[in-house]
Amino acid sequence: MPGFRTLDSVDVKGKRALTRVDLNLPMKDGKVTDATRIDRVLPTIRELADKGAKVILLAHFGRPDGKRDPKQSLKPVAEAVAGRLGRPVGFAEDCVGPAAEGAVAKLKAGDILLLENTRFHAGEEKNEPAFIDGLARLGDLYVNDAFSCAHRAHASTEGLARKLPALAGRNMQAELDALAKALDKPARPVAAIVGGAKVSTKLDLLGNLVARVDRLIIGGGMANTFLFAQGKEVGKSLCERDLAGTAREILQKAKAKGCEVLLPEDAVVANEFKAGAASRVVAADAVPADAMILDIGPKSVAALTRALEGCKTLVWNGPVGAFETQPFDAGTMALAKAAAALTRQGKLLTVAGGGDTVAALAAAGVTDDFTYISTAGGAFLEWMEGKVLPGVKALEQP
Repeated sequence: MPGFRTLDSVDVKGKRALTRVDLNLPMKDGKVTDATRIDRVLPTIRELADKGAKVILLAHFGRPDGKRDPKQSLKPVAEAVAGRLGRPVGFAEDCVGPAAEGAVAKLKAGDILLLENTRFHAGEEKNEPAFIDGLARLGDLYVNDAFSCAHRAHASTEGLARKLPALAGRNMQAELDALAKALDKPARPVAAIVGGAKVSTKLDLLGNLVARVDRLIIGGGMANTFLFAQGKEVGKSLCERDLAGTAREILQKAKAKGCEVLLPEDAVVANEFKAGAASRVVAADAVPADAMILDIGPKSVAALTRALEGCKTLVWNGPVGAFETQPFDAGTMALAKAAAALTRQGKLLTVAGGGDTVAALAAAGVTDDFTYISTAGGAFLEWMEGKVLPGVKALEQP
């Protein structure tokens, strides 16, 4: 991964530090219900303030489509950030123009200010030069600490990095370092767990991984399509039968690249998908016509655990079963705990990301045991697909 400048590169004292963070948080009744993304950017905010910078936070919230919408204001988020930070956080009613410029002009060294939702302006998502200029007038340097937004070439995620001296914040730095260790220069053998509902949403991902990992574990609903492609009946299971040919092509590409693909050997099936439904374990090639696969079985868990024990690096995106609904969470929970144990023992470097994956690891109680868990969704997936992330590319040193 090319080099990028960090907070260690510049003396920020007295400087106006335009800092892009991800504060697109879940809210209910005007209150933040999950502050994970706030917590991830606190080290950067705190360090900048402690070093005497004037910290100006840029963020988006929701999808207001370039129009001002009071329901998608960041004002309640400023209060949440202040609460987690333990310091006052000011709020400006706009992110450009007189309101923003006036609020920034009043800042003293160490002060922290959150600007209003950047997506209230159409120029944000269009990456318009005039809007970039309006933002740039507010700062002396630009700090990007929002890897989760780095797959978007927006004004506040990419455009500003080309207008002002650009640095990676501590969260961005940690993310890029972890990802480099996971796929760019990994300790081998490397395993990847890819789960989720549909093959169609992860074709680019699978195509990239078979050329870069040694073992590819496929689970979740997408595994059913691969089982079907191998001539196995999957009953009423979620299955993209029209993609059987594509699945076979992926398997052939993996074989040509020397990548071992691991599919379920057995499965937990049920006649209906609901919590507490009667279920049973069957061989992967013996799924009844009236049943659906909802989780991997115990033989699969044992085989996949052995596969992980023989690896040094694991990248994980997607659960291997319908983990939100018991008893179909058992396979994902068991694999998560096995990977966590290997990580604690220093035998496996583990990097995971994606909304469902993060939720599953939290449910398994292993969040703190993994080497790194990315809070990014789309950006993490696009990185795994081997795509260039505009927000990261803009930070690269010439």
